[in-house]
Formats: sequence, structure tokens, C-alpha cells
Amino acid sequence: MAVPNSKEELQQAITTNYTKLRDELLKIPVNSATAKELEGHAKGTLMSINNLLAYLIGWGELVLKWEQKKKNNEPVDFPETGYKWNGLGMLAQKFYQDYAEDDYPRLTKKLDHTVQKILMLIETKTNEELYEVPWYEHWTQGRMIQFNTASPYQNARGRIRKWIKTIAIPQHKITVNHSTGNQ
Repeated sequence: MAVPNSKEELQQAITTNYTKLRDELLKIPVNSATAKELEGHAKGTLMSINNLLAYLIGWGELVLKWEQKKKNNEPVDFPETGYKWNGLGMLAQKFYQDYAEDDYPRLTKKLDHTVQKILMLIETKTNEELYEVPWYEHWTQGRMIQFNTASPYQNARGRIRKWIKTIAIPQHKITVNHSTGNQ
């Protein structure tokens, strides 16, 4: 998928990539979500599906935090207070810790909710606000949102597909009761 250059393309990229990711998530048995078998976000580390979901939620919530701070005319520490762009592996570890107490069904619900909040945020913006003015250094807000939503959703889907092939989960959807986590 091409890099979005408009509000509509951004909405489509997020929706499409998240829908495809969500389809992959439905294939994962709840009891497999905590196994640290995926390549981690920091070199030489492994993570679980739950860690991956925490990472996606963490970045989504940062997007929403940035917006709120800008709206309130407060300074924004990009990417996050205490973290630099060259230390994103440590930020990933923070996200894993932030959501360590949440189980797979709760994490999927939180990610669904975060994605919906981001889509609602985008809906309130004009194309000009998203793509025609710098928002962070030379980056537009639309590009910053895309960097931290649509692109990571696509990357996460690839990681999950690779992992599913490695551990030989059957290629049919497993119905998960997300309120209880039962299959």
C-alpha cells in the first residue's frame, strides 16, 4: 500500500491494515499469546503476542497524547518524556511493562478502542491540518499518525504471519470469546 497523502488515504490505510491485522489476531489461541517467540522490537530480544499488542497500543496512545498536548498548547516530548528517537527499543520495553497485567482478550479490546479513537481524531481534522502544514519538525500530522498506526499494523501482521507458520497454528480462524478469553 502506498504512503497516504490525504485524510481519506490515511483513514483507508489504518482501516485496511488494522482489519488485516485483526484477522491474523483471530487465529491466535489465547494460551499462545504469552509465549515469547516473536522477534522483539529491540535487537536480540523476543516478545510475545501480548507484547506486540502492548507496543501497538502504546504508540496509538502516544499519538493521542501528542494531539491532546498540542491542543492544550503544552510542549510535547517526542517521542515520549524520557525517551529519544534513537532509543525506541527501550520505549517498546516500557509499553510491554505498561500493559503486562492485561491478558490477550483485554489487550485486543484496548487496541480496538485505541484504533477507534485515532480514527475519530482523524475525522475531526481537515486534509490541510493533516497533510499541508508541518506538525512535528518537517513531518505532517498525517504522516506522524501513519508512522505510528498503519505502518506498525502492517509490520505486526507480517510478524504474526511468520510466527504462525513457524509454530504451525492451523490456518483457520479460531473463535475467541474476547470477554472471557475462552475458545
